[in-house]
Amino acid sequence: MKALGIAATGMLAQQTNVDVISNNIANANTTGFKARRAAFQDLIYENVKREGTQTAQGGAARPTGVDVGLGVQTSGVVRLNTQGGLAQTGNQTDMAIDGRGYFTVLLPEGGQAYTRDGAFQLSAEGQLVTMQGHEVDPGIVVPENTTSLEVTDDGTVQAFVEDDPVPVELGRLTLTTFVNDSGLRALGDNLMQATVASGDPLPANPGDPGVGVIRQGHLENSNVNIIQQITDLIQAQRAYEMNSKTIETADQMLSTANQIR
Repeated sequence: MKALGIAATGMLAQQTNVDVISNNIANANTTGFKARRAAFQDLIYENVKREGTQTAQGGAARPTGVDVGLGVQTSGVVRLNTQGGLAQTGNQTDMAIDGRGYFTVLLPEGGQAYTRDGAFQLSAEGQLVTMQGHEVDPGIVVPENTTSLEVTDDGTVQAFVEDDPVPVELGRLTLTTFVNDSGLRALGDNLMQATVASGDPLPANPGDPGVGVIRQGHLENSNVNIIQQITDLIQAQRAYEMNSKTIETADQMLSTANQIR
């Protein structure tokens, strides 16, 4: 009886599903977080009788076959890259991306990472950095005695120093896009890394078509829909229970068969 193994694959799949959903719920308030969805596909089939074979010698072709599936497997965890809502903070170094781009940051060990989390801070040297201290690329250094900082939608950063009414241009932030955003590898700390699946990073200026603009004084909320996640969690729980019930039923049927004299 294959039901035991088939139901076991279903329970494993629903365990993964619950893990993904629980991570979504846990990150409901994480800045720039994108919800994930577990994707599944059926396993191979055992062909007991093939379609198109003759039903009898010289008879007609069989219109349908007898195929018994062997269960399910997790094919991937898909990142849902829909736009999260923008929350106004009023903080001059907070920046949200209204569009599909990513900020670029420099990793301490070398290389680049990408983030939607624009909760930036200033280092002791005035460098614009992430909450973990990673430098934003291209680098922006804010002078001492800066009274206010302005970032335009196209990424131009200007500082008003002391009483000078003329702002000093510090540089221009860029955004990066990817052909396949779902192919980015999550590193934790709201950072992503390019992979072969994501394609090469495509630097662009904020405001370019298909890139997005920067909103100063805002942060992007998580795009997790709590109501949807709770609904999915209940559905996963019921599916897990049904698979466990299948195992229980198959065990009872085997026990009945073993008791036949």
